[in-house]
Parts: sequence; C-alpha cells; structure tokens
Amino acid sequence: MIDSYNAIVYDLDGTLVDLAVDWQAAADPIAKIIRDHGGEPGAGDALDLLEDADALGIMAEIEPVLCEIECAGAENSDGRGLLSELETHELPVGICSLNCEAACETALATHGVGDDVDVIVGRDSVPHRKPHPEPLRTVVDRLGVAPETACFVGDSESDAITARRANTAFRRVGDP
Repeated sequence: MIDSYNAIVYDLDGTLVDLAVDWQAAADPIAKIIRDHGGEPGAGDALDLLEDADALGIMAEIEPVLCEIECAGAENSDGRGLLSELETHELPVGICSLNCEAACETALATHGVGDDVDVIVGRDSVPHRKPHPEPLRTVVDRLGVAPETACFVGDSESDAITARRANTAFRRVGDP
C-alpha cells in the first residue's frame, strides 16, 4: 500500500522509535527557564511547554536544553517495528519530527538506519513545528515529490492534522 506513493515520510518518536525520555521530568528545566523570564509555565510535559517558550520569545534558550535531553534519549531509544521498513523502501524516505534534528539523526544512527533516510526535518529545522504544515511540506519538497503523492506515517492526532494541512496522505501507526 505504501509503495503506491512517490515518497514516505515518518514521524520519529512513537512511530519509528521510543525515545528514552521522561517528558514530565524534562519539563522541569524548561519550566525553570520560563519562570526565570517572568512566565508561568502551563501544565504538561516538556513539549507542551514549547508554546509558553514561544510566547515569551525564549525558544533559542530552551532549544539547547531540550535538544540535549532528546539526544540522550535517542542514544538509548528502543526501535519499533516500522524501523525495519526503512531498509526495504525503494521510495525516497524522510523524517518529520517534533524532536530536534540532532535527536532524529542520533536515533537513526543508533539503530543503524541513518543512511536509509534521505531528508530529516526536526522541530529546529524550520520556523514552524507540527501541526503547522511547513515541516512536512519542507520534507516533501526536499524529497522532490508533490505533497499529494507522499504518505506521512505517524502516531498522533497532531500528525494526522499535519498531513491534512500539508495535503499528504496519512497512515496512523497500527493501521493496515
């Protein structure tokens, strides 16, 4: 079914791998930075706090902290079943992730599939992040295919929204 497209793009965490990150604990250093800048962090995990960081204009300060946490989690990540698909595709393959680009590269290298991916766009690769369509559109454009001929594979409703906004097909992890 996937091979009926001209390219395949995967989300990373929860789709290809499970990063070894305690997202609730990772929120602590980010919440501290937000408070240090006079903000009141909302509830949620580290990724949920990105909206607060954006509102305060402090993503440049938060990004290295979160990226370090994600890269450590990528080195200790567990591969998921779809990871083996990367080695078998004859299609161009991309990654579109809410994780930083370095964590994506680290996770793929850790599992020996880094050379099987043609394009990686992480949270820090373009100005907007999922569910904005820009990250997925950027991957598809760099793969050299039209959005409507690509399929995005992800694990969340945010991934489904991203695919719809970018005009690509979507396959949720676990769907046939």
